[in-house]
Amino acid sequence: MSKVVYEIVEHDGGWAYRSDGVYSETFAGHDAARAAAIRVAREQRVPGTDAAISFETPDGKWHEELVDGHDRPTTEVKG
Repeated sequence: MSKVVYEIVEHDGGWAYRSDGVYSETFAGHDAARAAAIRVAREQRVPGTDAAISFETPDGKWHEELVDGHDRPTTEVKG
């Protein structure tokens, strides 16, 4: 199972959460950014429905597969 980590960081004159190098919108305070990160971390763990997906790999090949909507990552908020 994969893990998604949200880290609270100073960003663009305020605070944001960052995951895998991607920043959220900027919040005025640390507490607001942390509350938003906790909210999205909880949403990330909510199961969905199974779905058929197709995607292209870097070598230009297309793949189709069925993904399990209950295969959700664990999450963590740091900071």
